Amino acid sequence: MTLHVYYYLCLLRQFLRVTKQYLPHIARLCLISTFLEDGIRMWFQWSDQKEYIETTWGCGFFLATLFVLINLLGQLGGCILILSRNFVQYACFGLFGIIALQTVAYSILWDPKFLMRNLALGGGLLLLLAESRSEGRSMFAGVPTMRESSPKQYMQLGGRVLLVLMFMTLLHFDTSFLSILQNLVGTALIVLVAVGFKTKLAALTLVIWLLAINVYFNAFWTIPAYKPMHDFLKYDFFQTTSVIGGLLLVVALGPGGVSMDEKKKEW
Repeated sequence: MTLHVYYYLCLLRQFLRVTKQYLPHIARLCLISTFLEDGIRMWFQWSDQKEYIETTWGCGFFLATLFVLINLLGQLGGCILILSRNFVQYACFGLFGIIALQTVAYSILWDPKFLMRNLALGGGLLLLLAESRSEGRSMFAGVPTMRESSPKQYMQLGGRVLLVLMFMTLLHFDTSFLSILQNLVGTALIVLVAVGFKTKLAALTLVIWLLAINVYFNAFWTIPAYKPMHDFLKYDFFQTTSVIGGLLLVVALGPGGVSMDEKKKEW
């Protein structure tokens, strides 16, 4: 068993060395995938989305149309800016606003499962914000700060903690051996990422686990497009892919200064 773990760790380290150059690009693409998909869906389901908001909130034609337009332009525009590496911080703040807007508009605030997933998505954006600071393109350049790296470190900490909320929605509270084992292993990995201990290896293991769960349980391509379950699984699939992107950013950037891995270097 110990030998198998050793080989696994060696494979993970080899993977990190080989993909170091490409990983941030893959991470960013995964992270914005849910916004990209939702923006495109707003375009193709314009009437349905507008009618839903108008009916649910009784806000009238103008406000319902404005809501759909903001979501469409805000998400697609933010994705383009992030992928092109232009005004990334403004794009992240814009996408934070979209998350908040949708949380209220679709009553996600009262659904713990979807709320935790939205918070996890916000954690991924925090990590993206931290990455953009590391490139030295702060929108507050020239303004005196106590220490330039501190905001980035706390963004990475907040991003890590929020990301693990996704896994809280995957825990199964039953007494079968497989569920108990999955919960124990998953919880251990979650704690490691949150406190920043063996962070890259723990985050990459969570990526593999979450990728397998996502492909198996959210296979929307197996459901006919006219069935409501198709859209539901598609939404889940891309949200999970975005959290995978956030975890890949943890793998690429490391845990940051507020972590056990960083403190070990000082010891």
